[in-house]
Amino acid sequence: MKKISKMHINKVYLVGSGPGDPNLMTIKGKNLLEHADVVVYDALISSEILSMINNDAIKINVGKRRGNHSKLQIETTKILIEQAKRYSVVVRLKGGDPFVFGRGGEEMEDLINSGISVEIVPGITSGIAAPAYAGIPITHRRYSSSVTFVTGHEAVGKYRSGVNWSAVANGAETIVIYMGIHNLANIVTQLLLEGLISKTPIALIRWGTLLEQEQLVSTLGLVIEQVKQKGFQAPAIAIVGNVIKLQKTLNSSI
Repeated sequence: MKKISKMHINKVYLVGSGPGDPNLMTIKGKNLLEHADVVVYDALISSEILSMINNDAIKINVGKRRGNHSKLQIETTKILIEQAKRYSVVVRLKGGDPFVFGRGGEEMEDLINSGISVEIVPGITSGIAAPAYAGIPITHRRYSSSVTFVTGHEAVGKYRSGVNWSAVANGAETIVIYMGIHNLANIVTQLLLEGLISKTPIALIRWGTLLEQEQLVSTLGLVIEQVKQKGFQAPAIAIVGNVIKLQKTLNSSI
């Protein structure tokens, strides 16, 4: 890939870093990190990916962790606007894919409204990669022809839930839940109330695609107690559906 030009209009690149494994970072994303003037990055970006940033770049950590937000969203957008007015290549480095529960759409909208040029660089989302690394295909001709991706963590202060759990429970054969561990008891209750049976398989995958990956495979009826017993913690992806039955076979060869 040819070198990024710094002779034209200043631009913010919303770059997805993928699910954690540095080998899953896109070539375009890596190229941008190597030529960026500024990199504004999130909390869960791995050290291996951060090491791809060129030594001359300004690095700004705006990472958000539950209960400890280093920067509010409005502050992050303000930083991006300020840096874009000063530098040619500003990279907003986000985990997974910027447009999959990553607030990339919000940031892009605010930047465009402020007259800033923006380009999106997609990344591999953890809702696909983490199950794959664990031997769980989210679709399979015998088990699942449809998938729903849903957030388990909604904005504080919303007047009502934005998730229609009835539609989620009955609308697809595989459900992939992002950021749902802290709210898992309520999510499981909702899925059971909306018609899923207690024997429905569920898998929780923490640190998906990394060497320290942890898994908990259970059923909707047992998973809450097992999470407590094992001390299973976020960040993790939850997968619900019969595709999990394939894991014992597929994971043995991974």
